[in-house]
Amino acid sequence: MSLPVFRLIEDVLPPALAPTYLPAATRAIYVVDGSLTIEFEEGAAHHGADSVWIGSEAIACVTGLAGARIWRWELVGAHAASDGLLRSNPGAQSTLKLAAPLDLDPDQSWLIRCDRVNFPPGGVALTHVHQGPGIRCCLKGEITIEAGGHRAVHGPGEAWLEIGHEPVLAPTTEREPTSFIRCFVLPRACKGRSSIRYVKPEDATKPKSQTYLVFGERYIELPH
Repeated sequence: MSLPVFRLIEDVLPPALAPTYLPAATRAIYVVDGSLTIEFEEGAAHHGADSVWIGSEAIACVTGLAGARIWRWELVGAHAASDGLLRSNPGAQSTLKLAAPLDLDPDQSWLIRCDRVNFPPGGVALTHVHQGPGIRCCLKGEITIEAGGHRAVHGPGEAWLEIGHEPVLAPTTEREPTSFIRCFVLPRACKGRSSIRYVKPEDATKPKSQTYLVFGERYIELPH
């Protein structure tokens, strides 16, 4: 069975750029800098920096006066015809940050959620798992991901995959606050609920240093 692919692409869209058209796909768009108007069949929505649009329909992206830099998560079929990079709009720049197949139970019903996780200097996410996989990208600060016997440090603009069921310990730098943007796929039963589960029973009742801002979530169908 072919697995769906989750990918994160960074797009830099300069001011006065002609509209950028994206085909239908399950996606979340986070505006890192600038502003963007997203046009879809039923209407349009304007998004400034630090906001998210989530949808599955074909869209047009129109930049504001300052242009926009966006992070674009997409869940596509294993044999998608395109790699998602913007090539048909001169002036736009696209970079694939990360792409990975997701082993999702086809008998489960799923949603996609995008949020921001914030830590004070020296904050740590105690050893935990999640109810589903996702791709994170560091917005500011620095975070260390310890999982599966490996250790990786991520700074601004660097992305990583967490498969969900693999325990993760995530300390952050003491030099400054740290934030990352997260987009992940969860069972629909998680709607409006936290997906985190702590591995060590004693950690479940400890004070937590991280805080969350959920931008949105939406029910999805898995791509073929």
